[in-house]
Amino acid sequence: LKTGFLKWKPDYDSAATEYGKAAVAFKNAKQYDQAKDACLREAQAHENNKALFHAAKAYEQAGMMLKEMQRLPEAVHLIEKASMMYLENGTPDTAAIALERAGKIIENACPEKAVQLYQQAASVFENEERLRQALEMLGKASRLLVRGRRLDEAALSLQKEKSIYKEIENYPTCYKKTIAQVLVHLHRNDYVAAERCVRESYSIPGFNGSEDCAALEQLLEGYDQQDQDQVSEVCNLPLFKYMDNDYAKLGLTLVVPGGGIKKKSPNAAQDKARGPATVGSHADEEEDEYSGGLC
Repeated sequence: LKTGFLKWKPDYDSAATEYGKAAVAFKNAKQYDQAKDACLREAQAHENNKALFHAAKAYEQAGMMLKEMQRLPEAVHLIEKASMMYLENGTPDTAAIALERAGKIIENACPEKAVQLYQQAASVFENEERLRQALEMLGKASRLLVRGRRLDEAALSLQKEKSIYKEIENYPTCYKKTIAQVLVHLHRNDYVAAERCVRESYSIPGFNGSEDCAALEQLLEGYDQQDQDQVSEVCNLPLFKYMDNDYAKLGLTLVVPGGGIKKKSPNAAQDKARGPATVGSHADEEEDEYSGGLC
């Protein structure tokens, strides 16, 4: 980097290479702080050399060193910076992958930030018409929103997922997303939105007549009639239980308003009457018949 009488310009390219080697050596020695500094100097040298892609790579590596030091917010900040440089350089796929990596790093410590990063990655993939990757990112965001009980945002995120699945004609997954939407709306105590969601899904080929549709109609009927037994029965179907964990939990914890009236008790009584208790019941009837005496 030094200049002199015979060397007017710093040799940024060679300096970046040497800083890169130093970073690897420090990393292997588990001296992460010095490795991070070497990465940052490497990035600076690449920036001065107008090599944006390599500068972004170095910033990303610096972020990974900070992750090893458990300085997660700083790590995410550097990886976000790297993703912006990837976009500027014209490599959006690499930018989206960097954002996903940042999301994974911060997911447990700060789910709100992770949701934002996953949504940004989804937007980049969507702009590049890589819809499957976009859906993967949106799915992660939706599940985190449900886990954090941010149900209004989760409903919007699920709607976006569903519309893209419909666009790529993956109809069976649309049915599953409808179930997730309905569970989210019912947890928001918005029966009208849940019903509208099912009604709109009739336009999806094959939905009407599917087991998903039948189960949802049963669920809405039970919820509307405040029949907790029916709601629990539907939510315990394999269709609901084997969804992603966050949505399965929504089903298992769904409680109807008003405490739920057990409307199936007459049936239970009939079932009991078929058993050994029938003799007792006939005896009770006879006692009642003659309880006032013969006259």
